[in-house]
Amino acid sequence: MLLALDTTTEILHLALIQGDRAWTRRVASGPGRGHSERLIPALDGLLAEAGGTPADLTGVAACVGPGGFTSLRIGVATAEGLGLTGLPTWGFSAFAFRAEALRQAVEGQAGVAGPLWILLDGQRGEAFHQRWAAEATEPAGKHPVATLAERVKGEPWWAPEAYAPTVAAALPEGRITLADEGAAMLAGLVAAARRAAQGPPENPLTPFYLRQTDAELNFPHAAAHLPETLRKGVAR
Repeated sequence: MLLALDTTTEILHLALIQGDRAWTRRVASGPGRGHSERLIPALDGLLAEAGGTPADLTGVAACVGPGGFTSLRIGVATAEGLGLTGLPTWGFSAFAFRAEALRQAVEGQAGVAGPLWILLDGQRGEAFHQRWAAEATEPAGKHPVATLAERVKGEPWWAPEAYAPTVAAALPEGRITLADEGAAMLAGLVAAARRAAQGPPENPLTPFYLRQTDAELNFPHAAAHLPETLRKGVAR
């Protein structure tokens, strides 16, 4: 069974994938360390639902961001911890995950194609953003929400339900909504994991940071001593 997981927001997404079958779970666990308390129990419950055990896992595909720093690290650390047991690991971005979700048909609603903008909460009044069609059409970025209209230029956009009202204040037109966002996200997680697992495994996984951490902002001299993988993650 391939394990897929996303911990980049306050919603924990999990999936177990075996052939054409998938068992999924979506848990509202709150920001920050809430995932650390709920991830393993949720995984145990999902394994029991699928009739499997940890020994049945064949690999792990994890969302590597961008997202909340603490919650993102919980998912990546869990995937890499399982990787230490010999399981192959793969990473996919939060944008690729949502793009797959938007492509899915959920409860009779046709999937959404592009071009469109995927907008995620960057905190501090900023939005993480990337433009997608069949694939990403430009590198991901981070800008103040108030300036999004200059970048989006009237094209359709999607943001998670909890974040969309913030974006809508700057972009009152063009919002894409889903009939069942939770179901779409779980379908997207399965699709993103399957796609990622078609490529070569990644070891170690590199978190995808679009902003500096608080430590780097407050202690800039220490940033020069970050491991190379983290410096690359900040620059991606």
